[in-house]
Amino acid sequence: MASPGIEVELLGKGHSDLGEVAPEIKASERRTAVAIADLEWREMEGDDCEFRYGDGTNEAQDNDFPTVERSRLQEMLSLLGLEMYQVQKLSLQDSLQISFDSMKNWAPQVPKDLPWNFLRKLQALNADARNTTMVLDVLPDARPVEKESQMEEEIIYWDPADDLAADIYSFSELPTPDTPVNPLDLLCALLISSDSFLQQEIVLKMALCQFALPLVLPDSENHYHTFLLWAMRGIVRTWWSQPPRGVGSFREDSVVLSRAPAFAFVRMDVSSNSKSQLLNAVLSPGHRQWDCFWHRDLNLGTNAREISDGLVEISWFFPSGREDLDIFPEPVTFLNLRGDIGSHWLQFKLLTEISSAVFILTDNISKKEYKLLYSMKESTTKYYFILSPYRGKRNTNLRFLNKLIPVLKIDHSHVLVKVSSTDSDSFVKRIRAIVGNVLRAPCRRVSVEDMAHAARKLGLKVDEDCEECQKAKDRMERITRKIKDSDAYRRDELRLQGDPWRKAAQVEKEFCQLQWAVDPPEKHRAELRRRLLELRMQQNSHDPSSGVQEFISGISSPSLSEKQYFLRWMEWGLARVAQPRLRQPPETLLTLRPKHGGATDLGEPLWPEPLGVEHFLREMGQFYEAESCLVEAGRLPAGQRRFAHFPGLASELLLTGLPLELIDGSTLSMPVRWVTGLLKELHVRLERRSRLVVLSALGVPGTGKSTLLNTMFGLRFATGKSCSPRGAFMQLITVAEGFSQDLGCDHILVIDSGGLIGGALTSAGDRFELEASLATLLMGLSNVTVISLAETKDIPAAILHAFLRLEKTGHMPNYQFVYQNLHDVSVPGPRPRDKRQLLDPPGDLSRAAAQMEKQSDGFRALAGLAFCDPEKQHIWHIPGLWHGAPPMAAVSLAYSEAIFELKRCLLENIRNGLSNQNKNIQQLIELVRRL
Repeated sequence: MASPGIEVELLGKGHSDLGEVAPEIKASERRTAVAIADLEWREMEGDDCEFRYGDGTNEAQDNDFPTVERSRLQEMLSLLGLEMYQVQKLSLQDSLQISFDSMKNWAPQVPKDLPWNFLRKLQALNADARNTTMVLDVLPDARPVEKESQMEEEIIYWDPADDLAADIYSFSELPTPDTPVNPLDLLCALLISSDSFLQQEIVLKMALCQFALPLVLPDSENHYHTFLLWAMRGIVRTWWSQPPRGVGSFREDSVVLSRAPAFAFVRMDVSSNSKSQLLNAVLSPGHRQWDCFWHRDLNLGTNAREISDGLVEISWFFPSGREDLDIFPEPVTFLNLRGDIGSHWLQFKLLTEISSAVFILTDNISKKEYKLLYSMKESTTKYYFILSPYRGKRNTNLRFLNKLIPVLKIDHSHVLVKVSSTDSDSFVKRIRAIVGNVLRAPCRRVSVEDMAHAARKLGLKVDEDCEECQKAKDRMERITRKIKDSDAYRRDELRLQGDPWRKAAQVEKEFCQLQWAVDPPEKHRAELRRRLLELRMQQNSHDPSSGVQEFISGISSPSLSEKQYFLRWMEWGLARVAQPRLRQPPETLLTLRPKHGGATDLGEPLWPEPLGVEHFLREMGQFYEAESCLVEAGRLPAGQRRFAHFPGLASELLLTGLPLELIDGSTLSMPVRWVTGLLKELHVRLERRSRLVVLSALGVPGTGKSTLLNTMFGLRFATGKSCSPRGAFMQLITVAEGFSQDLGCDHILVIDSGGLIGGALTSAGDRFELEASLATLLMGLSNVTVISLAETKDIPAAILHAFLRLEKTGHMPNYQFVYQNLHDVSVPGPRPRDKRQLLDPPGDLSRAAAQMEKQSDGFRALAGLAFCDPEKQHIWHIPGLWHGAPPMAAVSLAYSEAIFELKRCLLENIRNGLSNQNKNIQQLIELVRRL
């Protein structure tokens, strides 16, 4: 029985208007290269089964096609200055170097500036990172650039079946040094030229900016496309999860592992409607549209794509729990294929296998397109057509749509028409309604890992499948599969931590205090030495557990890539392990609570520490500490040392960009032998490039200091006050050789105080005394100190004590007070009253600090103590981080620009010598011992 036909009713008038036809067709789409094993066309009656390209040639006759594409890719790489990175890929460390460009807000002038400008802006989470506009010298006779609207009016449209079309399709000039580069071409060229870890960083920063992410990276030279699974691994999102019954809650998970329905948007041949604009409208709540997907109406959006056709992009919608913002009740994945499906059949095939529904935008359905869609007859995916017919193609479209009814199992509700007079808001609501209907019915839900599995079956390369990555993953799994309970694992496998290390740290603290006593009793000193040796001998009697040995093997790999893969796998693998539940409600975790009698238990953590890589390195540090202590005491011959090489392994990790623990988060103490041993090894490896500037950031957890450092320098400090390690961590930044002489240092050592500083003044708390000492230590080591404040008067008491103590020594680093506006995103800049309040004479908290330090003259105004001159920008106001409401919020452009200005000021102070005297690593080692 014949299937019922489709009668399409136009949603508005003016369907023959050509003013909206997309200028998206590029020269590389002049042929339809279909990569499919069996199109099953011979089953169709009356149709010619031999497939030919648009110019009449068949596949065998088109041997010159790869040569043309190879030239196009190489020309683009050469134009952007990336050709040199095809063998030795651009690394993450290369992109993070401090150079002359780090101190100026420069605009690209030639195409070779574009990759570096993009990386710099992306590191700073700048919403304008995708803008590839170049500032060119304008010649007297230069023709002004036309506006996009004028350009669109002058575009000539053609019927792809015409002979003229073949000539137009075959003409395309490669970009020249004065031709703007399409942002998608820049992204593809940069990803092709980057190693796996820089690719991962690029994708992570793009996710924070709420940009659509590259999922399938096309390789127009070798036709060997890459599915970017590894590049997605680091992205973690939080959203509101509302079960059908019960109370909703926020859920945090990796986007690679969480499953959600997927909806793909593709173009077939020519479409007057923009997929990307439509997707942005669907994803944007209210009337504020966020340009997640780059589209034609953005700057340079109409520039021809040279190498990025075939790119598949991915983005998500995540609910926030607010009815006015939540378009959908659950997470939804959206996919966008750049280019025509006929030219990129493999990518289209992938999308049909992973999507719950596919929206096909087209103006024409011809015999060629009908054959392409007929081959999908076995697919269970739902198909929807968005048409904008022109040149009398309406009847032809209807004829082929009627033939597709039984093939794709569609009806009239699966065909939408959008022309110039169609109300855009109503049309977007209709698309959302279709998506909502699919969500309510049983539908396919896939994770990015599931997508990668489907990509492998189709023959796509998956970036994660390289041998080094898989070996590192296997090693990680051998460690994590033994972790059933985090507390039990620490007790049984990380035996040198816990009580032995806490007791040893307490003894060493008492022993250190005796050094400064006027006439310390020798008997007490000997007793402390005896107790310390007993504890260290107890630690040294153990052997590293199997998990620690496996970890040591992983970071000892001669392959730098395998070592880096292993550390990333460990971070994610440990994050997936069930962590201990919070012992208190989150809002009370940071409250300092004295026990009975007024003393605070130093062994009781402020909040439960998640098991992380730092615990394995901490265990290595304790093996080294115990052994070194026994060697110093003559209890162990130096020739019998087993762990002397551990600091060398750790220093190599520091050089690769891993943050290392400076102050132990469990005991709130510094393992001095371990830290100095690590710095000595670092000095050996850096040789003559060992001049350092130390920059530290202090503040109460939750004031945004770690995010500030990460945004400023591209660092990897953990963020979030309830799930981050509590110790102080350090990370090394390299200064480019050409800039080190001007800046006065070869490296910058950045220290993040983590969760060490509480924020409350406890009258009789050992914890507070320890916090004040640690604040003094970190500030004493520093050339520059950034004090992160959530409120104008929220200077932690421990930091006030450190000010007083350092003033006595004469060592005062360059201070920068940063007031972070954590909630209000509407405040445009610094307010004078904020500065006055911060510089006013101190209140009760400051006077209490002065009394505890036994300073009879009281505590002077902060302006006098810290040399804070408001006119010299020692006090900063940073706007709110988010533009909009998370989880769909992007980073505020004002936040990014303010962070860049702070970074420029810090580097300028370092260059001008305002950051106290720079030091080499040997001097830093001596300073650590003294402090």
